[in-house]
Amino acid sequence: MDEYQQLIAVISLTMGVAWASGLNLYAAILVLGFGGSTGNIELPENLQIVQDPAVMLAAGLMYAVEFFADKVPGVDTGWDALHTFIRIPAGALLAANTVGDVSPALQLAAGIVGGSVTSVTHAAKASTRVLINTSPEPVSNWLASFTEDVAVFGGLWVALNHPVLFLIGFVAFLFLLIWLLPKLWRGLARIFRKIGQWLGLVDETREALDVGGGGILPADTLLTAGYAPPRRDEKTLVEALQELEAMHKSGALSDAEFEQAKASVIAGK
Repeated sequence: MDEYQQLIAVISLTMGVAWASGLNLYAAILVLGFGGSTGNIELPENLQIVQDPAVMLAAGLMYAVEFFADKVPGVDTGWDALHTFIRIPAGALLAANTVGDVSPALQLAAGIVGGSVTSVTHAAKASTRVLINTSPEPVSNWLASFTEDVAVFGGLWVALNHPVLFLIGFVAFLFLLIWLLPKLWRGLARIFRKIGQWLGLVDETREALDVGGGGILPADTLLTAGYAPPRRDEKTLVEALQELEAMHKSGALSDAEFEQAKASVIAGK
């Protein structure tokens, strides 16, 4: 039973560190370093380097910079873009060092899984911030940033003290990401299309598309999915419906968007 509990604790710490690094790497290092240096956390030998005063001082300095940068609309997105090249490898390295004195193969496996968790967490955070920045008020940025900080401190505390509870929440988080990320990417594509229109790179006359000649759908919906409206002399009704069906199965169109597009094509034909 002790070995089983120890295994659960290691998995919880590995996933917790990787997940937290995707949200706020410096906060995660501070939590581990402070907990280890005060004796509240017994860190694996390979991870005890975060207890070093120099590491904690550097992490604290960078956390202070990120604390303010992360709450300024626009600056937070630039900060996230820069940290794509910092959080992911650092998260993989921390995850690899949480498994203790094991074979290099297991350390590499932990690093691969940890890096993947950090990357999807970072992608969700960065994408959400881009969408939030479309709002002119700064309150939503502050709320999102404070929520992320609290989540890192609270999440790591749960991972270290209640590993089973953390792993249950972590699995729920992964399912949430599977559902959420496609929607975030579609939202980002709409934003980039708007930016393209402002810069004159996208034809604004295509803002709305007449699908099959029978109804209007927003261009953001169909162009984002890569759909071009069929011309009467180029595609038959069957071909147009087959194309929409393929887009629906791939997830490019939601159920509601698919039904609306299909009805428009049929009505137009």
